[in-house]
Amino acid sequence: MKLLQHFKELTVRPKNAQELKGLILQLAIQGKLTANWREENPDVEPASELLKRIKEEKKQLVKDKKIRNEKPYSEINKRNLTKKVPLRWDFNYIRDISSVVTCGMASTPKYTETGRIFLSAKNVKPFTFKPEKHKFVSEETYQKIIKNSKPEKGDLLLTRVGAGIGEACVIDQDIDFAFYVSLTLIKPMKGIDSKYMLYWLSSKDGIKKVLDNIYGKGVSQGNLNVNQVRQFVMPIPPLEEQKEIVNVVETLFKEVAQLEQLTAERINLKEDFVTSALNQLTTNNANQEWTFLQDHFKSFFNEITNIKKLRETVLQLAVQGKLTADWRANHPDTEDASISLERIKTEKKLQTVKEEEIPFKLNSSWEWAKFIDVAKLRHGHQFRNYDFVEEGIPVIKIGQCKSDGTLDFSKCNYIDPNRKAEFENDLIFKGHLLMALTGGTLGKVTRVDKDYGILVQNYRVGNFFADERVITLDFLNVILESELFQSLVREKINQNAQPNIGKDSIEKIVMPIPPLEEQKAIVEKVNALMGLCDSLAQEVQQSQEHSAQLMQSVLREVFEGEKEVV
Repeated sequence: MKLLQHFKELTVRPKNAQELKGLILQLAIQGKLTANWREENPDVEPASELLKRIKEEKKQLVKDKKIRNEKPYSEINKRNLTKKVPLRWDFNYIRDISSVVTCGMASTPKYTETGRIFLSAKNVKPFTFKPEKHKFVSEETYQKIIKNSKPEKGDLLLTRVGAGIGEACVIDQDIDFAFYVSLTLIKPMKGIDSKYMLYWLSSKDGIKKVLDNIYGKGVSQGNLNVNQVRQFVMPIPPLEEQKEIVNVVETLFKEVAQLEQLTAERINLKEDFVTSALNQLTTNNANQEWTFLQDHFKSFFNEITNIKKLRETVLQLAVQGKLTADWRANHPDTEDASISLERIKTEKKLQTVKEEEIPFKLNSSWEWAKFIDVAKLRHGHQFRNYDFVEEGIPVIKIGQCKSDGTLDFSKCNYIDPNRKAEFENDLIFKGHLLMALTGGTLGKVTRVDKDYGILVQNYRVGNFFADERVITLDFLNVILESELFQSLVREKINQNAQPNIGKDSIEKIVMPIPPLEEQKAIVEKVNALMGLCDSLAQEVQQSQEHSAQLMQSVLREVFEGEKEVV
């Protein structure tokens, strides 16, 4: 069986854990987890004999006036059902294998400060009875509710309403309580294991029964009528096999939980270690730390979050000059950035960079400069709804801009093609460097990857231009995406109804300026390392796809390959 064969591999991805539990339950109520047990116990009494005894016991309870005599349901058509379960199994209605199937108090009771415990759907979670947070009712109300249906240890509670409709648990405590109409109480007869019934109710088949019988959707989350629950038909194994199923499911659930915990701890430990190692890169000897990380790339960077941190660190190292220490040693005669800045001083007075504005120390050939002195930010046009038409020139808003450089036109507005001349200064071309200046993706950078034709820039999209005498557009791109620039943007955000940053604030941001030749070397290094990150991300994606394919294969085996079981 693929599930058991690949059990540990499937639990490596945290999101697989819940699916695995569902698969375990489905296999359990199909008898596929106890096939070996049946071979070792060939003489177990068939479930049909158990059901005969239960029927007689219920007749006696009616005779003793402990339960009401109820009209029989129609005979179950077992022809197709029996093909899906082992030969010694049978089927019956939940009502006919239970002494009580009822709901709680229909009207909201008068609550008291102290008294008897009163529970509702909030006290039932999947597989878990949670009576700790409860209300109180008077002794009189309590006695009225439990007169014909006192909950006891070993009974089941099933939620009938609310977001958790269909969630069930076994009462695993000796506790006296009354309960609200939001819960259904089920008292299985002797010979029906409560946990086995719980596992069936929580399986794919049981959940489908619940979902198929909810009524009143739309007004609320719906309601599960207790009469419908009574008519649920469930598979019944011999009692001994019910107990074995419970034992196997509990064992597998514990293993899933342990593996899930180990996976979470592994991921957290790795993320902590990677964060620490990357921090060391930006604060200590970069070459030494980088050599160590390179030897462990495949081990450390096999989670998307860690690869994202690696990308951020590469950009931060780039703007600190730590990626090009060897390059500088091999190019000692490169013209310093100060000389480039001196040339533009003849045209304008440069802004003073104060000591307190400097975030870290630079190499001697680098300089700090204000954004306004070496680059320019251009806002787009502030369009109104009446400007838009059905077809024409696309207006590029923040939603159209993607981090990978592509532009998404799926929800695009357009302006009349005849108005192109009005927006000659707002056009967007291949290679333009855009940034979101407002909203939840504020700071997102898009380097337009190709020629999309005529495009017009919206106001809240910023278009960045470099003074190529001092800074290349490629290096400006590195700066904009770096944590250095992004953190400074966050510091200057206007926290209104929607966060935004103005042109004035961006123009005051300080930026490191390397020599022009070194900027080119930095960009080459960044591109190479980002290519490595892309390769690592692709390997993670392939691993995730393999895990997903394996899970789908297991799903098909369980839900499509439901062959006759012996």
